[in-house]
Amino acid sequence: MASICVIDDEAMMRESLEATLAARDHKVTVFQNPQEALTVIKQQPFDVVITDLRMPGLDGVSLLRELRRIGVDAPVIVMTAHGTVNSAVEAMKLGAFDYLQKPFNADEIEITVERALRECALVRDNEILRRELEDVGRHRELIGQSAGMQPLLEKIQRVAQSSATVLITGESGTGKELIARAIHQASPRAAAPMLCVNCAALSPTLLESELFGHEKGAFTGADRLRKGRFELADGGTLLLDEVSEIAPALQAKLLRGLQEREFERVGSGVTRRVDVRVIATTNRNLREWAAKARVREDLYYRLSVLPLEVPALRERREDIPLLLDYFVGRIASREARERPKFTEEALKLLCEYAWPGNVRELENLCERVCVLEAGREVSPATIAPLLNGPIKVASANAQSLQFRDGQILEDAERALILRTLERFNGHRENTAKALGIGLRTLGLKLKKWREEGTFHEERRRAVLV
Repeated sequence: MASICVIDDEAMMRESLEATLAARDHKVTVFQNPQEALTVIKQQPFDVVITDLRMPGLDGVSLLRELRRIGVDAPVIVMTAHGTVNSAVEAMKLGAFDYLQKPFNADEIEITVERALRECALVRDNEILRRELEDVGRHRELIGQSAGMQPLLEKIQRVAQSSATVLITGESGTGKELIARAIHQASPRAAAPMLCVNCAALSPTLLESELFGHEKGAFTGADRLRKGRFELADGGTLLLDEVSEIAPALQAKLLRGLQEREFERVGSGVTRRVDVRVIATTNRNLREWAAKARVREDLYYRLSVLPLEVPALRERREDIPLLLDYFVGRIASREARERPKFTEEALKLLCEYAWPGNVRELENLCERVCVLEAGREVSPATIAPLLNGPIKVASANAQSLQFRDGQILEDAERALILRTLERFNGHRENTAKALGIGLRTLGLKLKKWREEGTFHEERRRAVLV
């Protein structure tokens, strides 16, 4: 069912069109006065506008010109009597969808309206697809059997059935956007679009335009009318990624959009209403930010109606083998390469690693290993240079490091460092990184042991200078 506006000063034509289109289950609003119609159209969107060309006060061409000036992009069908075809051609040049010459039958107007609706929907779908392609990232499945993930997966199913605003928190790389997409896909809005805005990547001016759209000429560079994500996601879901980074001046406008589901495009005074489910993500503690006045307190409460917290990967270590198997399988298949084979020691190292970059870091590591080590055996020595934080070398090699009774701490430290040097073939930078110490600290220790004579010659030759 479409919302159709009919404007004609002839009562018989208005009644005929209303009856014909209403029989097709369309909602029809008729106007005798074009000025009155224009006032209503500014406040209420219509899917199609049908107007006569010759009317007192404001003709069809002038009406069409004004509609385009205020940013109404609904298809306009003009009706013309004999002798006014030239005016109809002028209307087409101004962007009218089509014209019908009076008298016409019911089939003609029905076919023209349906064609206008189809083409308008196609344009909208293409715009949505283009925005979704801009947003698209690497898809990752929701994988997790750990005690930290199971409650979250259960909450997702319950939250999905609501239209309330969701706030997803968690460290960077934990998969907050993936959770948001899972909520959308499990919701009654799944058939409608889900669009994403990265609030941290845009200046306040550009972000306002991205969220709410802008009129042509609203600011420098605004060379055409642009619909915002709130408008394009109508009926679906809007994801506000890193919502904590929105500038204070824009937070009030966002609050209104969340509360009332209404907004104005930049450069326009026309209020528009939408039906959008908002999901926000952040790696900040919004409660603390609200206490510090970095985020409006009322915005915080409006965002956190349904809060979800995604656990860090180090809090769900049982899921690491599952995620590793999934990523390696998917990437190896995509790259048409043989899967690398992780040794038990390598898998143990990965399970003990702190993963400061969370699931994203694990996926990146799998990407590199699949490309560089396709079909090979992957050992701890292969993995350690690819990790971004301290590695628990001691626990991974506890059995191979045999210390005598009463051995002092410095001897244990020296044995651990020399063993790690051997693992990395004497590469100092990788050794320091694996041990979680500075390169200069490592160098000073090696120099000290040389001077003391406790750095054996065969190991000294293995160390890169």
